[in-house]
Amino acid sequence: MFEKDVESLTKLGAQITTAEIAQQPELWRDTLKIYQDNAEAVEAFLAEARAMGESRLSVVFTGAGTSDYVGDTVAPYLRHAGDASLYDFKPVATTDIVSAPRDFLNPDEPTLLVSFARSGNSPESLAAVQVAKTFVKNVRFLNITCAPEGRLAVESADDPAALTLLIPRANDKGFAMTGSYSCMELLSALIFDTAPLDEKAAWVETAARMGEAVVAREGEVADFLAGDFNRVTYLGSGSFVGLAQESQLKILELAHGLVATSWDSSMGYRHGPKSFVDEKTLVFVFMSNDPYTRQYDLDILNEIAGDEIAQRTIAVQQDAGTLFEGDAFTFVGEPTLPEAYLALPFVMVAQTVSLLNSVRVGNTPDTPSPTGTVNRVVKGVTIHPFES
Repeated sequence: MFEKDVESLTKLGAQITTAEIAQQPELWRDTLKIYQDNAEAVEAFLAEARAMGESRLSVVFTGAGTSDYVGDTVAPYLRHAGDASLYDFKPVATTDIVSAPRDFLNPDEPTLLVSFARSGNSPESLAAVQVAKTFVKNVRFLNITCAPEGRLAVESADDPAALTLLIPRANDKGFAMTGSYSCMELLSALIFDTAPLDEKAAWVETAARMGEAVVAREGEVADFLAGDFNRVTYLGSGSFVGLAQESQLKILELAHGLVATSWDSSMGYRHGPKSFVDEKTLVFVFMSNDPYTRQYDLDILNEIAGDEIAQRTIAVQQDAGTLFEGDAFTFVGEPTLPEAYLALPFVMVAQTVSLLNSVRVGNTPDTPSPTGTVNRVVKGVTIHPFES
């Protein structure tokens, strides 16, 4: 797909999505510069947010769908790579905040609501901000969005309690979020990761080279899809649980449900969800670079492969420790990446799987919902009045 010309891709209904997947390494380099250009303003804003209370600031990462999975991916990493003495990182979907705010927000806890949004026009994105303003006594808003003209950015422009960071080149035009997911995940990691700037910059550059390798090695990904399968599951540990959820959603979205999907943690999959696996199932496992955690990822890979219950069991891994010896997409020759940065090239592998699979089942990746019942920006949501 990455080597096809525009005319060929357009006939397949895949030109936009293919280009947006391939351009991500360049966008990650742009995102690093956006972080650097805004670092002083961000730190001043965070200092003001921390001053709302004497205890740790509750940092709630929020969004809906893929934007929700941004927080699910980055929060576990930041609990050990961020400053845990200052921040308590929590991923909570906007759909949960809006529908049951008392279950997910503490009105007496100083809170920074970090909103992830591709367009900023989803009803839940806007409603979550309003609910937090109504319900939480001391609250600030950090918006990470890709659309300067979106309502989240526009309506927050004059709010002294809000800071908006824009990643405009990541405002995906295709149906499925690709670069918007990876760039928002990266920017939030850069903001709260306590590693020195030069180290973070080196990680971004390494991730970008690995992403470029995914494009160059598309044929290896295509080989994984050569059989007759109708189910895909993604597994991972830590941050890669959120990544697994995002990866299965890409399959579901781009194939319009024609291929069944599941996701779980590497350890959690044994507790019932493993029943999903049959002889027409592809199982992908994202391998952690943490030596301790990696053992559990290897265990589930070896178990499913040894059971011989799946069509293929495939590791997505970096050559940074003990490797899975079966089917694998392995990144070699690069410095070891921590999970929030390794998630970037890993998700490109999953996006490529979803792109190729969409075409395989006769769907059009750029417009995968022929009935229009599933939309790029969610429609049909009723936001009911909330009083604290």
